[in-house]
Amino acid sequence: MHQQSSLIRASDGAPPSAPAAPPSVLAAPPSAPAVAHTMAEDVIAMVIGTFITSFGLYLIHSVGAVTGGTAGLVLLLIQAVPWSFAAVFAAVNLPFAVLAWRRRGARFVLHSAASVALLSAFSAVQPKLIETSHLDPLYAVLLGNLSAGIGLLILFRHRASVGGFNVVALICQDRLGWRAGYVLMALDALVVTISGFTGPARTTLLSALGVVVLNLVVVMNHRPGRYPAAL
Repeated sequence: MHQQSSLIRASDGAPPSAPAAPPSVLAAPPSAPAVAHTMAEDVIAMVIGTFITSFGLYLIHSVGAVTGGTAGLVLLLIQAVPWSFAAVFAAVNLPFAVLAWRRRGARFVLHSAASVALLSAFSAVQPKLIETSHLDPLYAVLLGNLSAGIGLLILFRHRASVGGFNVVALICQDRLGWRAGYVLMALDALVVTISGFTGPARTTLLSALGVVVLNLVVVMNHRPGRYPAAL
């Protein structure tokens, strides 16, 4: 009787059900716990990031190219006001520092302040160590912006920046989901466009190319939702 009922079930046209997979196959592997950067890692990263950034900025300036960001904006402003670069740079960055304190916290502001100081110190050393009298402008702009982009990326990963537009870009990424690289590219493009009214066309084109290269580094390597443990 049992054999007959089995034959009836086999001939009713219903396909045999597949064997259930063991739980070990269906279960997703547990994700690793988030591990934040240590203070020592943050300090080392800020030194490395600002040094690489200062090297890139020195190459850009050595061929007369216009840089984006707050530094480029300050270079434009000092042509219209009788203040020094340091005074205008401090005045321009003050509202960004207040914004960063309110939106990203004291740790970010302190890291950024230290990064700005390190960047200024390394920028003063670069001309004494590198000879750039025979540097090709295109090569200098490409290498300089690649270096600056990598340096900024290191700082971003350790909750730091060099102030100014970096603060706006990171806040837009945190609050609105906009990629920091795209925001920086738009702001830098605005600065380069304005500088085009005061500089040679070739320099403006090189600067525009450099802005794209620098911010592509950030766009492709600093996306919302990635690397949450490091940020």
